[in-house]
Amino acid sequence: MSILVLGGAGYIGSHTALELVKAGHDVVVADNLVTGYRKAVPEGARFYEGDLHDFDFLDKLFQTEQIDAVIHFAAFSLVGESVTNPLKYYDNNLCGTKILLDAMVKNGVDKIVFSSTAATYGEPENIPILESDRTCPTNPYGETKLAMEKMFHWTSKAHDMRYVSLRYFNACGADESGTIGEAHNPESHLIPLILQVPNGKRASVSIYGTDYDTPDGTCIRDYIHVTDLAQAHILAVKYLLEGGESNIFNLGNGIGYSVREVIETARKVTGHPIPAVETPRRAGDPARLVASSEKAKTVLGWNPCHASLEEIISSAWNWHKNHPNGFAD
Repeated sequence: MSILVLGGAGYIGSHTALELVKAGHDVVVADNLVTGYRKAVPEGARFYEGDLHDFDFLDKLFQTEQIDAVIHFAAFSLVGESVTNPLKYYDNNLCGTKILLDAMVKNGVDKIVFSSTAATYGEPENIPILESDRTCPTNPYGETKLAMEKMFHWTSKAHDMRYVSLRYFNACGADESGTIGEAHNPESHLIPLILQVPNGKRASVSIYGTDYDTPDGTCIRDYIHVTDLAQAHILAVKYLLEGGESNIFNLGNGIGYSVREVIETARKVTGHPIPAVETPRRAGDPARLVASSEKAKTVLGWNPCHASLEEIISSAWNWHKNHPNGFAD
């Protein structure tokens, strides 16, 4: 099958493109390289540089390549930035997706897997979080992702398009080869921020809030290895190609680790003391975010293979210690 990976030069997109290539699929990657890296695109994938807002670019791509399904990663994803610059997120995430759907409808491409987020839920009502739980985002990033899901829903009704939305939790880790990994600028994710300390990029890591209603007072999150996420996207494409109906799935390990536990595991993996500085809470940080992924396991046949926090951090460290400047090395 021929799969178009939009945003395939980014962190999760590049790992998904790599897994597709490894599995022998025909892979096309499109990315505007604003936050992605050309070096992250795997050998064996055909690369097109272009923007989601450019209908002519997408139209020509669909006419050039015989695409069976689209995997859509081309969205901005920094929560803090979305709060200070919400219109940037509405323009890229919503308006760009609208143009993508225009091009898909025109060219008869009727299957799409969408990279969504746990941020669609906002403050959780229950732990673990179910797909049927209330969606009430607490930031523009989560709002735009939820609106994108609704855009897929109504487009699917009007144009016989089928979609899968994958709401995942804290993506982390790196491919076992160590050739690609996480490289954001600015970096906002906990594990790469922690690993900047043993890499000499910062003196300490901050713990935002130590008075949460959790066993050690720090936030608890569900960490999911990026390669496991990639496999879920491939299974979702297979599900659609085999006639599966439009659907939404959580992706997580179902295990929560606190900020202190993540730091302590990173100390063990790296052999570095990694000083931590306790600071006040950040606004909008829920105490716990842990997924129920039973639906994805049952319906898609997904089974995370890299659930150990030590394995996740070891794979990330294998990338970061050899690429302290990301893809600029």
